[in-house]
Amino acid sequence: MNDGSVQLPAGASLVHAEALMAIRSLELRARAVVQGFWSGLHRSPYHGFSVEFTEYRQYTPGDDPRHLDWRVFARSDRHYIKKFEDETNLRCHLLLDRSRSMEYGSLNHNKARYAATLAATFAHFLHQQGDAIGLVTFDDQVRELLPARHRPGHLRHVYHAIEAPSPGRTTDLVAPLERTADLVRKRGLIILISDFLVDPTALVRPLTRLAAGGHELCAFQVLDPAELRFTFNDSSLFEDVESGQTLHIDPSVARDGYLKKFNQHQDALRALCNRLGIAWHPIATDQPPGNALRDFIQDRSRRGRRFQSAPSGGSRS
Repeated sequence: MNDGSVQLPAGASLVHAEALMAIRSLELRARAVVQGFWSGLHRSPYHGFSVEFTEYRQYTPGDDPRHLDWRVFARSDRHYIKKFEDETNLRCHLLLDRSRSMEYGSLNHNKARYAATLAATFAHFLHQQGDAIGLVTFDDQVRELLPARHRPGHLRHVYHAIEAPSPGRTTDLVAPLERTADLVRKRGLIILISDFLVDPTALVRPLTRLAAGGHELCAFQVLDPAELRFTFNDSSLFEDVESGQTLHIDPSVARDGYLKKFNQHQDALRALCNRLGIAWHPIATDQPPGNALRDFIQDRSRRGRRFQSAPSGGSRS
C-alpha cells in the first residue's frame, strides 16, 4: 500500500555528507545531490510517491518539434519530447541564515556549509522544474536579496549570492521574515533554512504574517550532531559564537539540563509550525542532504505538485 512516503532501498544514491562537503564547488555539490537522488529513486522498486512523475520520452515521427528539448539533445545526441503537466510554474524564495551560530561545526564541515548546500540543492532542483527562484541571505539583517526569476544565468547568480562572504553577526529571524513579507507579495513557496536558535515566541508574528499572506512555508532546521545530543565528555570552556561570552561547563553535570531545555525549544518550534501549516524538517549535518530533498519532494507531492525527472542522457541546467 502506498502511504505517500518516499522509499529508497539500501545503497541508494544518497551522497554521504562528509564526501559531499569535500567537493569545493557549491554548484557541483548541488548537482551531485539532485542527480544522486533521482538515480537512487529510479533504481528503487518502490517510488513511494502518491503522484506519478512527468517523464521525457523519445521523439517519434509526428510529434510536435516545438516540444523538443535541445539542451538534452546537445548532451545526449538524442531527441526527447517533454511530457507536460497542466500546472503553473512555482515562485520560490530561499531564506538562508548566515549568522555566526551557523559557523559552528563538530565535523569537518560546519552548519553554514551544509545549509548553503541545501539552498543550492533546492535552487538547482526547482530550476530544473522551470520554477522561478529568489534568494534572501541574512544574519541580524538582510544581506543579499535576489528576486524570483527563471532566466538564463539567474541560477549562477543565486549560487554566487549563497557563497558571498557574510559578516555573520547575531541571529535575528524576525527582521528578515518581516522584510520578506514586505517584499514578496505574490503567493509562492518560501523555504527557510536556519538553525532556529532563537526564542520561538518571537517567530509567531512574522511566520503568521507570511502564512496569512497565502505563502506555502517549508522550514529546514540545520543542527550539528553535538547540538542534538550534547556529545561532549571533558570539562571545557564553551564560547557563545554570537556574544563571545565564555563559560566553564562540566558536560556530565550540564547534559541533562541542556537536553531538557533543547527538547522544550524543539517542541515549541514544532508546535508553532504545525499550528501555521508549515512543513517542519530538522536535519543533522551528518545526514545526506538528499534526505532533505526527499522530504521536500514528499511534502510537495502530498500537495499535488508533480515533478519531472531528467532523462538518463543528462540533467537540465
